Amino acid sequence: MNWTRTVGARQASPMELHGIHVPLVTPFTADGDLALDALEQLARDSLDAGAAGLVALGTTGEPGSLADAEQHTVIELCRRVTAEYGAVLTVGAGHGGTARTAEALDRLAGRADAALVAVPAFVRPGEAGVLAHFRALAATSPVPLVIYHIPYRTGQPLSADTLRELLALPQVAGLKYAPGGIDEQAVALLAAGPRGVLAGDDLFLSPLLALGADGGILASAHLETARFVALHRAWADGDVPLARRLGAELVEVSRAAFAGPNPTALKALLHRAGRIPTPAVRLPLLAHE
Repeated sequence: MNWTRTVGARQASPMELHGIHVPLVTPFTADGDLALDALEQLARDSLDAGAAGLVALGTTGEPGSLADAEQHTVIELCRRVTAEYGAVLTVGAGHGGTARTAEALDRLAGRADAALVAVPAFVRPGEAGVLAHFRALAATSPVPLVIYHIPYRTGQPLSADTLRELLALPQVAGLKYAPGGIDEQAVALLAAGPRGVLAGDDLFLSPLLALGADGGILASAHLETARFVALHRAWADGDVPLARRLGAELVEVSRAAFAGPNPTALKALLHRAGRIPTPAVRLPLLAHE
């Protein structure tokens, strides 16, 4: 599997994520059912192109619109494929409340390598509350946590110091970092050299990699997986001219993938390419024109 065992101060954390991870869409048939053959092919295509892992039931996968049985089916399919490839499977989990999130994590025991858990949205518990939330989860979770920081959706900003504290928690494998841009806090966070920071804003992948991020969890990597993987490798290898060229080119891919609410435009592009049977999404999302 594509992770690094930790030692020293981070000894209790079982892994640190790196590389490009693809948060899979959930394709639907014309009748509105899960298009499982298409989902499996997307998973295999991503891993064949060099992705380090997959994310099932992230926001790109529309988990809130899936029934419990459908969520179970998606997880099991992705688990089977990632096990075959020796790749990492991260599964989206979590709620606004700590106790309910802990219950969701318990259900992932033996079914995922890590869980993607967003900072509690809307309630805005403050930085101390966020730390307490994740300390409690890290103490009991059967799977490592990938904390999802996306303040323009959660309403909860976090400082670089707080993010470093979160990354230092036992049982935290990484951070999906989607602050909406590159500001003083982003520079301060990455200047400290933490491991496991993955870019979550597709448009800013290349500059975040240049600053020291370890990879990305990127919806637009469905479209050009091998080139996103090459971009990550170019920065890791110090090939700055190649990294700059690929970064500039892939910004246009990401712009196209986010031309509508995620994953509406992405599904439209995948459908046009013949990779999923329909561009359908479920309400409250509307299909991209």
